[in-house]
Amino acid sequence: MTAREFESMFKILYLPLGMYALRIVDDADSAEDIVQESFIKAWEVLETGATIDNFKSYMYRSVRNRCISLLRQQRPTADLDEVSEADDEAADTSVRDARIWQAIDRLPERCREIFLMSKRDGMTNEEIADELGLSVKTVKNQMTKALSRLKEALSGGHKPFFLPFL
Repeated sequence: MTAREFESMFKILYLPLGMYALRIVDDADSAEDIVQESFIKAWEVLETGATIDNFKSYMYRSVRNRCISLLRQQRPTADLDEVSEADDEAADTSVRDARIWQAIDRLPERCREIFLMSKRDGMTNEEIADELGLSVKTVKNQMTKALSRLKEALSGGHKPFFLPFL
């Protein structure tokens, strides 16, 4: 694998691997560290002249193993058999999650803030309106705008697109 191919795979896999690790370790900083360490280790392996036949599978397995190692350090007596396998379903889910978060990041700032307060933080429209000094109608309009833009961004021309957290 050339440096250019590695860079391309990094760009494709970084965020989905991060979402996969986050679901396992439930800590964004740890998940990011794990993904970075996994890419560094993969590069070191490739520099030795070794080949990695299925790079995507290799990276998911590497991230999973590092997540399990971290969890074992944090909770030595925990049963980690339930940690999801690094299979196609896990990869597809992490890619979907990455697409969702990229779409959320592209929302206008106020719209994104209101959407996250509602969906991530579980706040009601009234609570959001009070917190931000807005009318409830403005909050509702911003939520409608956010949902519409997310559905459009995530549908990829296919209707309808299911947003799992809505």
